[in-house]
Amino acid sequence: MGAGSLARRRVEALLAEADVRIGGDREWDLQPRDERLWTRLLAQGSLGLGESYMDGWWDTGSLDGLLLRLIQARLGEKVRGLAELRDVLVARLSNPQTRGRSGEVGRRHYDLGNDLYAAMLGKRLVYSCGYWRDAADLDAAQEAKLDLVCRKLRLQPGMRVLDIGCGWGEALKFAAERYGVSGVGVTISAEQAAYAQRLCAGLPIEIRLQDYRDVDERFDAVFSIGMFEHVGVRNYRAYFEVVRRCLPPHGLFLLHSIGSNVSRNRTDPWIARYIFPNSMLPSAAQVTRASEGLFVVEDWHNFGTDYDRTLQAWRANVEAAWERLDPRYDERFRRMWRFYLAGSMATFRARQAQLWQVLMSPEGVPGGLAVPR
Repeated sequence: MGAGSLARRRVEALLAEADVRIGGDREWDLQPRDERLWTRLLAQGSLGLGESYMDGWWDTGSLDGLLLRLIQARLGEKVRGLAELRDVLVARLSNPQTRGRSGEVGRRHYDLGNDLYAAMLGKRLVYSCGYWRDAADLDAAQEAKLDLVCRKLRLQPGMRVLDIGCGWGEALKFAAERYGVSGVGVTISAEQAAYAQRLCAGLPIEIRLQDYRDVDERFDAVFSIGMFEHVGVRNYRAYFEVVRRCLPPHGLFLLHSIGSNVSRNRTDPWIARYIFPNSMLPSAAQVTRASEGLFVVEDWHNFGTDYDRTLQAWRANVEAAWERLDPRYDERFRRMWRFYLAGSMATFRARQAQLWQVLMSPEGVPGGLAVPR
């Protein structure tokens, strides 16, 4: 029996643990297109899985359904490629989120093109989990999320707020228009900064192309939506120290972040290479350890199951838009984006990732807070 046949049998046995069949007739079964797939999967692990899909070496009727089963069966722990071993060493020996490296995710992900994100994200360019508790569609879910942030922070007219990682400026615009605040937003994405400046023109909002570590001024409240995933464990303490120095004793801080069930110091090698370079998901232990002595946790709200529904809406939007988008989003890019969205859906559906809104105060609110939901 040749090496290729042995590799196929090994992969077939692994997939069987996840109830996935090679060439099966169920929507989540794997349909091979290239027999080199088996040795690539065994040699490269999750990186090889994603890259081989991008290269058209395999297909499936339900990408998120297949990936969900692989995650639930924990196959990633049984097949680790050389890229992942390299990433482990790099994470242990260096800080991938230094000032010099922090702009890479802006250039490689958020600067891909506002046309792509406008097509995918809906009415508002809000690239984070919507709040679907009383919402029937994506736009309503994103508006509900922004309003929830403002209500938790008890924003009032005349307050000055800081948005760390302001994206395209939608959250600050919402807060200024609905709650009468002024504010500053910082981002490391040139494309986002330019868009946000246009979006917020005429409002009492300043958008800066600036590293969060350089902010040193007082605000009444601070929030950060979907940015903490790029900070890195070696910088968590410094991040909370920045927030603390920007808040008065009575101020409030809201951290909106994806979270991991376990503490890690790196991310999946495919995600790191193709989607979010130098990113990682924090654990609850890492958040509390880094903020210890700086903040009192007033509330910890998990609505991670809403992210699956948000991602499904993004996928529907972008799939309907491919033909009218720029040709630079070629077939390989589309397959990469599909794998990214489907893998994210599967991760949240399997409850391997969470979405947290953590409300903090520097010294504790006397009598506590009745936090809205």
